[in-house]
Amino acid sequence: MTKQLVIIFWSVLFGEVIGYIGSALETMTYNFGEIGIISAVFALIVVNGISLITNHSMPFKGSENK
Repeated sequence: MTKQLVIIFWSVLFGEVIGYIGSALETMTYNFGEIGIISAVFALIVVNGISLITNHSMPFKGSENK
């Protein structure tokens, strides 16, 4: 649970910074709520997906699948 909270915190923080800079460069309106939610969901999907893939790709010690 703590890992998920840290991911949400940092992804919202970085997403807000990137969204603010991007909206200033593209002269678009800055919507902090939408940017925060999208960045948090995207980060959770990516980090948990990578974790799931790497956990299943490494065989356990002592198994026959080497």
